[in-house]
Amino acid sequence: MKNFIKCFLIGLFLSWNVSITYAQDKNVEQEIITLSKNKWQWMAEKNVNVLDSLFHEKSVYVHMSGSWDKAREMDVIRSGSIWYKNAVVHDVSVNIVNNTAVLLNRIDLQAVVRGNEVTNPFVVTEVYVKENEKWKLLSLSFTKILTPN
Repeated sequence: MKNFIKCFLIGLFLSWNVSITYAQDKNVEQEIITLSKNKWQWMAEKNVNVLDSLFHEKSVYVHMSGSWDKAREMDVIRSGSIWYKNAVVHDVSVNIVNNTAVLLNRIDLQAVVRGNEVTNPFVVTEVYVKENEKWKLLSLSFTKILTPN
């Protein structure tokens, strides 16, 4: 009987730990989804002050026309050479691994690129890393899909 009680208590403890971990992961996932949603808004508003604190110093950006670092992305947003006017998010998924979060968005992006308004369907990969208790965007990559879903 003692072994049964011992096994039962160990099982209860393990399931309790799994429940807490699952709830924490869901909270982190929601935090990342909210951060991503805010990022699209800040990009639309060209709010480079807030974006500067969100973008990691070593962050990278992949677009249809090339790839570059944080300084260039900030300049692109500030100058309006790409104005991320509106991102309509259709699907979101988040995977958390330790202090790294990978978010996938399927979006339709309405943008003004060098004065021309365009709308393109993309899958966007966002990689966030947690440093000093704050999430920082480490990578933002746009992959154009051939047909919108």
